Amino acid sequence: MSDRLKLSLLAAFALLMIAFSLVWPQGLGDRSPPPFGHVQLERTPAMQAALARATAKAQRQIQENRAAVEAAKRAAADKNGPLKLGLHAMPLPEGKPKPPPAAPAAGPGQ
Repeated sequence: MSDRLKLSLLAAFALLMIAFSLVWPQGLGDRSPPPFGHVQLERTPAMQAALARATAKAQRQIQENRAAVEAAKRAAADKNGPLKLGLHAMPLPEGKPKPPPAAPAAGPGQ
């Protein structure tokens, strides 16, 4: 490949990268300056308000769900006594523990 072709392709690639850098988001998600960039949708006041409403609604739903779970636990505890969950509710084995199974015998090929 001749130097004339290589350097021409390299110059075209460099110009393409410079043009690309003018429209690429800068820093922490900020857009490029006005001739090239635009305001992000998430930064408009209407979208910020909508996001705040959605976050508040999700937080309320989480609190309601947690309250419902606690109420169900209290109702179960009132009906059946204390609610036992996890390994603490399992009975302990009686007598001696069983020994672990023996390892298989080695075969003729091993």
